[in-house]
Amino acid sequence: MTTASKATDLRISAFPGAPNLPTFAGLEKGFFAEEGVAVDLSLTTSSLAQAEAAAAGEFDIVFTAFDNVVAYAEGQGAAPGVDPDYVVLMGATQLELAIIAAPDVSSCAALGGRSIALDALTTGFAFVLFDMLERNGVAKDDVTYAAVGATPQRWRSVREGEHAATLTIEPFTSIAKRSGFNVLDLSTRHYESYQGGVITARRAFARDEPEAVRAFIRAYLRGLAWVLDPANAAEAAGLLKARMPEIPPAAIESVMASLRSPRSGLTPDAAILPDGMKRVLALRSRYGSGGDLGDDYRKYLDLSHIRAVRGANQVSA
Repeated sequence: MTTASKATDLRISAFPGAPNLPTFAGLEKGFFAEEGVAVDLSLTTSSLAQAEAAAAGEFDIVFTAFDNVVAYAEGQGAAPGVDPDYVVLMGATQLELAIIAAPDVSSCAALGGRSIALDALTTGFAFVLFDMLERNGVAKDDVTYAAVGATPQRWRSVREGEHAATLTIEPFTSIAKRSGFNVLDLSTRHYESYQGGVITARRAFARDEPEAVRAFIRAYLRGLAWVLDPANAAEAAGLLKARMPEIPPAAIESVMASLRSPRSGLTPDAAILPDGMKRVLALRSRYGSGGDLGDDYRKYLDLSHIRAVRGANQVSA
């Protein structure tokens, strides 16, 4: 066991969803405890709330979208003047984002004049939605948008008829399908690679508390490997159901299949996706307010900690 020498309590922020399963596993199987890390996991209500809390120093490790990292680094975040000081430690997911819609909406074209719920209008996965709609012949201005918050809140707003559609990740995509709602399109139909979630720290924390960061990385990687090990499939599914009881039992299998697929869920070895990060930068360059950002994703990363854990030659960017 390697124990963090300075900080043993880690405050972690994440979005609700099945991609939290490696963290759940690390807690349940004692991987964090064995590294001397006490995890305080909070689930955020929106990317804006998460960024404001991180900027206020309320969190040490933040699971967020890579686009959020870019947005705030470039001064384009949903909270003007807020700097959460994110730096990417490792990858997390290549999420499959689904446009789910009310039962009376059977195509993207039918969304014309309707309202779509988003986390925030200028961060998160808004630009993925704009691109997916355009690929389906729907211009950005053909629909209206509302900032509602994280996936549970967005799904609830569609389920209750407040908005006609939204973007979801698992398990909410499977929950929506089994509730009679339509899946109009999937991001994986258009993108070979898209960096969805990443694991970040505040730059100051990563600089000042390297041993705590590395203890967290070691424990998380153990949780990730445990989740992706086929020998643990049944137990992992049971853990997800216990931690997310809102998932219908009949949907667990499809949620786990999506989560364990590198095309739509967790990234093996927490690797970053260079082409997926370039895709994020291209979409923000197209739809964001800051012009062309180029494709230099490396300036948002600090892979020194995972290299120290894995070995200098085993992590590439």
